[in-house]
Amino acid sequence: MSIRSVNPTTGEVLETFTEIAAKELDGIVEDVHRAFLDWRRRPVKERAQAVGAAARVLRAKKQAHARTMALEMGKPIVQGEGEVEKCASSCEYYAEHAEEFLARQARPTDARRSYVRFDPLGPVLAVMPWNFPFWQVFRFAAPALVAGNTGILKHASNVPRCALEIEQVFREAGLPEGVFRTVLVGAEAVGAVIADARVRGVTLTGSERAGSRVAEQAGRELKKTVLELGGSDPFVVLEDADVAVAARTAAEARLINNGQSCIAAKRFIVVEPVADRFVELFLTEMRSRRMGDPLSPDTQVGPQARHDLRDDLHRQVEESGRRGAEVLLGGRIPAGPGAFYPPTVLIAVRPGMPAFDEETFGPVAAVIRARDEAEAIALANHSPYGLGASLWTRDDARAERLAGEIEAGSVFVNGQVRSDPRLPFGGVKRSGYGRELSEYGLREFVNVKSVAIF
Repeated sequence: MSIRSVNPTTGEVLETFTEIAAKELDGIVEDVHRAFLDWRRRPVKERAQAVGAAARVLRAKKQAHARTMALEMGKPIVQGEGEVEKCASSCEYYAEHAEEFLARQARPTDARRSYVRFDPLGPVLAVMPWNFPFWQVFRFAAPALVAGNTGILKHASNVPRCALEIEQVFREAGLPEGVFRTVLVGAEAVGAVIADARVRGVTLTGSERAGSRVAEQAGRELKKTVLELGGSDPFVVLEDADVAVAARTAAEARLINNGQSCIAAKRFIVVEPVADRFVELFLTEMRSRRMGDPLSPDTQVGPQARHDLRDDLHRQVEESGRRGAEVLLGGRIPAGPGAFYPPTVLIAVRPGMPAFDEETFGPVAAVIRARDEAEAIALANHSPYGLGASLWTRDDARAERLAGEIEAGSVFVNGQVRSDPRLPFGGVKRSGYGRELSEYGLREFVNVKSVAIF
């Protein structure tokens, strides 16, 4: 079988790769397992230096990596350069803090000496998505590798060149052979890798459906999993918000990565006193964004990653319209080549419509009116997802109170939700479980081991 890299801007087939056979896959798993037996024994400082060196390699080829992302999945090239920089910064963060995060922690007991230590688990399979093809991988790999684990990357099948470039980054950074490997296989091969006794954990970022399947497979093998799944993030605007700043940020939060982000704001819940003003300003901001070739530095919105994804997004818009939503902007598939979909704004959205109930993975914004604060928070929580939330109010005490009521893995007040290596990242409900980033993410794939000496 073959894996194809297709340019979503033109439909052109860029490259075709042969999927590796089961025997070769088994050999790679063995190499990664053998590499772990050595890598785990190396001092934390040495592992951290190697991961830190990846930052320099990334920056040296930042433009080339951004171009690959633009060609394979349509990310605007300026955003791709920012993604590479974020990966580099994350590598540096863990290089700086690994020894601190993995240091033994003394615990007073009736033993002469007792403490907690953090030991690596072993090879970890990473099943990663196409939407942030570098960042999603590095936010797993940087902490997992400095902790002493090794990694097997099964990337999304539409970004094979990105997957190979990531493996090359770690190789050029000086990590020993086998510490990080990419496998070009289809989804049907994942179960066999999970079942392999040499593999000790699985992390997945992707759809709810994919996460459920991987969790089921890993559960049968009693293996640790971390899942970062879908989101239908609320963007709640209260009456004391700075509406102009909120509207400007709302457009950025909806259109980042062509709207294809789990933590992109999707449901814009605005209380009645400021709803008309917000919609007016939001429409102006959404109209101003330039859609076009992602290789152009002027482009702010590129194509969707695949035509089938674009078509499914359009189905959600049309079905929401049939159920009473009104399209104020966009909502039509443009003529011409490419999987483009324009910035789209829906109003009169309510529960029971796809634009409210489902994750809209593209540049479609659903505006929902709420009577007051209480209804706004109730609507924000009226979702099977709980990844991130943005809350807009000038009252800090009010913000801190409501942050405790919103069902999400993170709440950003007067700002756009984003991942940051200094903060734990993950969701609740059907957005998954476990955490990435910060010391919490680093300790997901370690054995938290108690040692008592009497």
